[in-house]
Amino acid sequence: MTIAIIDYGMGNLTSVRNALAHLGADVVISHDPGVLRAAKGVVLPGVGAYGEGMAHLQELGLAQLLKDEIAGQHRPLLGICLGMQLLLDESSEHGQHAGLGIIPGKVRRLAPPPHDPPYRVPHVGWNHVEASKTDGLFKGLPENEAFYFVHSFVCEPERPEDAAGWSEHGERFVCALEHDSVWAAQFHPEKSHKAGLALLTNWLEFVASC
Repeated sequence: MTIAIIDYGMGNLTSVRNALAHLGADVVISHDPGVLRAAKGVVLPGVGAYGEGMAHLQELGLAQLLKDEIAGQHRPLLGICLGMQLLLDESSEHGQHAGLGIIPGKVRRLAPPPHDPPYRVPHVGWNHVEASKTDGLFKGLPENEAFYFVHSFVCEPERPEDAAGWSEHGERFVCALEHDSVWAAQFHPEKSHKAGLALLTNWLEFVASC
């Protein structure tokens, strides 16, 4: 079963590849549309600026492919960190930027209220996740499992039923999405030790079932 990780110049792909390979997946890193079309499942990772990420996807001819030929044909797609945010309609990071529009919603800056000591943004470190869906990404995981986060922006899905997990950093925010065949995590499962591997196992099982 081949899993393709999209290489669009945004972030460290090695840790994602290593985690999936550790779980037995045949992993390729590529931006070749033919390779992505042939894969059983596709991962959209990413660290960095929203606008730059979208520009790279468009320059590589991958934005429309992801929307029409991967998500649009109900093929498994996993977004991680920036990759999750790019799945939504738009972001207000450093101006207004259109996203892939695969999951209805928008991306905004994390805005914790005043606190002593203050909540730091970016939000970096381990945090607990409350699963609102327990038959997908979080199947079989303990309640309020901890995952590793690095982010300054959060997703606001338009449809409440797309939210699969929540976390809190001064304010409560959606940290995981499940929308048809498109799943996503704001945190980094590839850096979240046993819990992250369990989550990736759930996704690989979903890919195999499709």
